[in-house]
Amino acid sequence: MNKELLDALDVLEKEKEISKEVMLEAIENSLVTAYKNHFGKADNVTVSVNRSTGDFSITASKKVVETVEDPITEISLEEAHEIDRKYDIDDMVNLKVESKEFGRIATQNAKNVILQKIREEERKVIYEQYYGKEKDIVTGIVQKINGKNVSINLGKADAVLTEKEQVKGEVFTPTERIKLYIVEVKDTPKGPRVVVSRTHPELVKRLFEAEVTEVKDGTVEIKSIAREAGSRTKIAVSSNNKDVDAVGACVGLNGARVNAIVSELRGEKIDIINWSDNPAVLIENALSPAKVVSVVADDEEKTAKVVVPDYQLSLAIGKEGQNARLAARLTGFKIDIKSESQAKELEETGDTELEFEEEE
Repeated sequence: MNKELLDALDVLEKEKEISKEVMLEAIENSLVTAYKNHFGKADNVTVSVNRSTGDFSITASKKVVETVEDPITEISLEEAHEIDRKYDIDDMVNLKVESKEFGRIATQNAKNVILQKIREEERKVIYEQYYGKEKDIVTGIVQKINGKNVSINLGKADAVLTEKEQVKGEVFTPTERIKLYIVEVKDTPKGPRVVVSRTHPELVKRLFEAEVTEVKDGTVEIKSIAREAGSRTKIAVSSNNKDVDAVGACVGLNGARVNAIVSELRGEKIDIINWSDNPAVLIENALSPAKVVSVVADDEEKTAKVVVPDYQLSLAIGKEGQNARLAARLTGFKIDIKSESQAKELEETGDTELEFEEEE
């Protein structure tokens, strides 16, 4: 042990964030292991490494006996007196052990213990680093395309963007930088397994937090979000400051903020609406850009009946029902949409017990 070792541990701590103290303890343990491998036991051995100089000492404690039965843990009175005449039967003698006595195999085993500890600590550091980023977004670099999966480099760890977590139609090229949402980080024997996604609704939320200062500092709150990845997202926002327009803050000057997010999501449309504690108002807002004539919401049953102008029916429902579907997810209500003429016909035929009342 010498200063070169300490310098090497300093580099290890700086580059791989592996604690120097942890590695010094691993070296001490490896020397104990080497002693045990060579002598068969190490219950009576103490190893210490000087944290300043790197020098180490190995001490074996042996009991003074008249007749030695176990030379590993016992020493004769005669041998003890050669060290110091003060020793008597049943006294303990501490003897310095030279590591060169261990032999090549024991030394190699000690080396393996240290290398194994380095690998374990490196995996632990990486796991803790990415576990701390769970439920957050990171920037990854596309490494290569493996069939329908994409290998992503996240810096100190790699991840696989599976087909399930990819937005349909997105095409990636090697070295491309993309934003990803970390769904989960699992600790495995082979190192941390980072599960990433491009389809998760929280990806959009985190992008708004990164792009919109008012969302990041809590002035504007994203109350609900519904997403069909690659096509459309609806988010409901509210302001905790009466002087701040929640929707305006998210849109940005000339749409700069929302457009930056749309660009990152490769053209995915984003509808930003005002949140309301009034279910009827919230549902009306959620059906934007369609105009609404009336909403009757049952808060207990979580159902709502909506009437829209005849010419707005297809817009309210959306292509393949998307607008209505996202509005339902956003609000948590099952929404039944009718045109004015349909609602009038139902009232005239008596097929509905529910009377529609125009909102104030």
